Amino acid sequence: MPTEILMPALSPTMEEGTLAKWLVKEGDTVASGDLLAEIETDKATMEFEAVDEGVIGKILIPEGSEGVKVNSPIAVLLEDGESADDIGTTPAAPAAAADEAAPVAPEEAAPAPAQAAAAATPAPAAPQGADGNRIFASPLARRIAADKGLDLAQLNGSGPRGRIVKADVENAKPQAAAAPAAAAPATAAAAAPTGPSTDQVARMYEGRTYEEVKLDGMRKTIAARLTEAKQTVPHFYLRRDIQLDALLKFRGELNKQLEARGVKLSVNDFIIKACALALQAVPDANAVWAGDRVLKMEASDVAVAVAIEGGLFTPVLQNSDTKSLSTLSTEMKDLAKRARDRKLAPHEYQGGSFAISNLGMFGIDNFDAIVNPPHAGILAVGAGVKKPVVGADGELAVATVMSVTMSVDHRVIDGALGAELLNAIKDNLENPMMMLA
Repeated sequence: MPTEILMPALSPTMEEGTLAKWLVKEGDTVASGDLLAEIETDKATMEFEAVDEGVIGKILIPEGSEGVKVNSPIAVLLEDGESADDIGTTPAAPAAAADEAAPVAPEEAAPAPAQAAAAATPAPAAPQGADGNRIFASPLARRIAADKGLDLAQLNGSGPRGRIVKADVENAKPQAAAAPAAAAPATAAAAAPTGPSTDQVARMYEGRTYEEVKLDGMRKTIAARLTEAKQTVPHFYLRRDIQLDALLKFRGELNKQLEARGVKLSVNDFIIKACALALQAVPDANAVWAGDRVLKMEASDVAVAVAIEGGLFTPVLQNSDTKSLSTLSTEMKDLAKRARDRKLAPHEYQGGSFAISNLGMFGIDNFDAIVNPPHAGILAVGAGVKKPVVGADGELAVATVMSVTMSVDHRVIDGALGAELLNAIKDNLENPMMMLA
């Protein structure tokens, strides 16, 4: 029977997206891995690949369509022997009791009235698991599974909504298939109050002139995630002043030597390196919160906030502790550019155990940042400004001082451990040559 191609979830936070461009047309033959479309998510524009083979029988959503919900049908794929005339004649599954209604899957969608006669003919029984629940698999996957003697109930599907596709059965072995874990019943959590409603706010400003700005996917995601983070993560804050004179002098000397290679190190590059090495020096702080446990990371994967139009990205520099300053500088510039163009892949902005948010270049002296779960901390970096300081010999002098605030998730890092980490960051920045040792 025809297979519906569903709007994919191309990022963990994606609920809807824009079908920016179709890369195929009706009648085209596609194979697993072929590019089908370009999808704009709440974070980036990404290419969407086919997970099965067949012919594009019908395109349901035209390119340029906005607000397409994840898992909604966008096209129909036909197999050998099927034609576009078969689309829409799939029989409906038996209706569930009114008080026990089950979610409707694509192959169970009720037919239109004009198709009622065709729908009256019973279809071959779909495979079911031991618990009686229907197993969703493409017709080709079912045929291959039958030829190989595989029990579809023992396979995990990699297609949309767990659908079993050709690659799943071709790579499976009868004796190695593992039974899927029973799905735990979802518990609906009570929604926390979010303040006045849209109508209530509008009434407050009745008679005043304003422009209403519609939230895009990124802005909605930022609002939801940061609200959740601020409400659920037990933050505490640690502050230090860091003298930058030695670093600025050392940076100037290195940039002269690197000029021929086209590399120019920024203060932020040193901050990334300082944080990465500090996480290695204080390994208990190089961790993330995982619900009912803490994951201690081996490498220092440092995320850096990058402002873009309408929001921000936090691309992750993996293995920052082992990379040279020039490599970090080059990678950071590339990630920042592609972030602003919304061309980052999900693996480039997911993960990390620690983050940096630098507003010093905007003249901000100091601020408190919100921890981005599952990170255990984030360093808010202010501007370096000339200040009077008292030297080790008691004499008054002038130094370039940068104020930093580290926001910490108390579930992962306690006060003393956080202080140890921030002191290590300070030591690295005030003794920059040690970072090359």
